[in-house]
Amino acid sequence: MMRLASPVVRLRAESLGDVGRRWLEELPDTVAKLEARWRVSLDRSLSGGTAAFVGSGRTMDGVPVVLKIGVPDPAIRTEIGTLDRAKGRGYVRLLAHDESRGAMLLEALGQSLSNSGLSPEQQLGILSALASTAWTVARPEAGPAAMPINKAAELRDLVDRLWRDLDPVCPASVRDEALACADRRAAAFDPAECVVVHGDAAAANALRVLAPREGGETGFVFVDPDGFVGESAYDLGVALRDWCTELSAAEDPRALIASFAELLSAPSGVSAQTILDWAYLERVSTGLFCLSMGARDLGEPFLTTARALL
Repeated sequence: MMRLASPVVRLRAESLGDVGRRWLEELPDTVAKLEARWRVSLDRSLSGGTAAFVGSGRTMDGVPVVLKIGVPDPAIRTEIGTLDRAKGRGYVRLLAHDESRGAMLLEALGQSLSNSGLSPEQQLGILSALASTAWTVARPEAGPAAMPINKAAELRDLVDRLWRDLDPVCPASVRDEALACADRRAAAFDPAECVVVHGDAAAANALRVLAPREGGETGFVFVDPDGFVGESAYDLGVALRDWCTELSAAEDPRALIASFAELLSAPSGVSAQTILDWAYLERVSTGLFCLSMGARDLGEPFLTTARALL
């Protein structure tokens, strides 16, 4: 029998109280109704998600598809709206949706860019070109998702708070540099220049298209967008946030990260220094956030490399 909710998704749903427990209880019936409505048959659930049931299957015509049903959270409506407006430009194609159930029928995709075997340089080039396509998606006309977000100000508050609450494994100079990056990006924030960003444009969130198609010219498309309106360079900073293994092994990590930033800058037109500011802020905030969740093994490499980049 297909498992409908992974332990992580079950915990996420249960953390929402009665509404989440009801979602879990009704999930088998919800899946069955959507299978009948959209004329698909699921054969297995997919791992990796934290806030949704995701299952793969086929239409009655044999076309591979993915069914995604989010736990009760307004964010799923933003994701649906982003994919609906994208029409496959830089994003997975949304074939059908039911906003009341937080459900989406999506095109099936292949392996992630992070598991493609491509070099970091190749992956970053793809992410930059892919992000530029994704930024062409129209902004929402109204509602909370249409409001520009000063992400740098949010991350500054997060870094400041978590640094005081935790026992980080790096010197205060790491915090100070992250806050300086946040201040520079917050001061430059211009709502009129904002676009719909993915919000977590990492290589793990870019999946290979199964066949060449319009909107997927890089061979990959994004999945799981946060879809908020913000500074385009934020996505490129996220793309540069990882690569801890490569930076730790580098003789000159600052030169390596600078070369990576140039790779992201060239096709996008975003300045390398702006990307570096976002990447450092993301590196420190992500490391601290992982520590706050008890995931020290995940958080320490971000903070250790942040120190090496000073």
